[in-house]
Amino acid sequence: MAKFNWKRLGLAAGLSLTLVAAGCGGGEEEGSGDTEGDDSGEETADEGTDEGAEEDGAGEEEGSGDSANYSEEMDYTITGIEPGAGVVGAAETAVEEYDSLAGWDVETSSSGAMATALGEAIDNEEPIAVTGWSPHWKFEKYDLKYLEDPDGVFGEAEEIKTMVREGLEEDMPNAYTVLDQFQWEESQMNSTMLEINEGASPEDAAASFVEENQDMVDSWTEGAEEVDGKEIELVYVEWDTEVASTHVVGEVLTNLGFDVTLTPLDNAVMWQSVASGDADGMVAAWLPATHEDLYAEHKDSLEDLGANLEGAKIGLVVPEYMDVDSIEDLQPAE
Repeated sequence: MAKFNWKRLGLAAGLSLTLVAAGCGGGEEEGSGDTEGDDSGEETADEGTDEGAEEDGAGEEEGSGDSANYSEEMDYTITGIEPGAGVVGAAETAVEEYDSLAGWDVETSSSGAMATALGEAIDNEEPIAVTGWSPHWKFEKYDLKYLEDPDGVFGEAEEIKTMVREGLEEDMPNAYTVLDQFQWEESQMNSTMLEINEGASPEDAAASFVEENQDMVDSWTEGAEEVDGKEIELVYVEWDTEVASTHVVGEVLTNLGFDVTLTPLDNAVMWQSVASGDADGMVAAWLPATHEDLYAEHKDSLEDLGANLEGAKIGLVVPEYMDVDSIEDLQPAE
């Protein structure tokens, strides 16, 4: 199917304008030795250095010095994803609201570029803060943590919901049944995402999941009859979560006899396509925060089938080895 070619050329071209949618004690001893020449002076310097090193070390254990160093080492920059993504918007708000982030920048790029930067930083044990969300394969592969968000800028836990066009139940009752009953767990999504990240195609990873979780798949297809080549189009944003979930649902529908087209789009176009009826549905709606504005714009023109995954989350994510626990532990650039 190619029903989206004109739309992607037209609407995606203007998306950038409309989208609202990541020292030590030994060192000090050497310094003391260099500045003192006689034996008595060296002894005095060594004693003072030992005491100072203990005091300095205690302070660093508490994290007061480390967080300042982290912030400077990160060049006061949060590594983000696509412009307009909800987590990027929340990060930009956090920069405005938290004194600890005064003077920081949110550097937008892409989900893939963010993941690459995160992996490179972890390989070198360097500090990094990214706009993160879960489910995501990075939590399966790396030891990561969310920074506490005392002001609640990133909101509470979210749901990933399924949205379909109006009239789908009447036109394709069997597809509607599957989409309505589709629901899985974060660990299952993470494992599917990680398989894709490690080299499997989305199609192969989805087929493996369906084959290995037949009981769950049977619960999704209960009451749905096989069809003979009925065309259906699902749209999704190219986040790892949505690549995984959309291909798994697509595999299930294909096995029921549907002729399935899976079309990647930008956030705003994805929502508009379902609301306008040009696409049949999506399993990629992050609510209530990430896609809040897009949902408000289109909710009266589509049908909400509820959560397909609960407990999703967005926020600032850092490697576990970083000795910071809260956004407020970071240091302003000003």
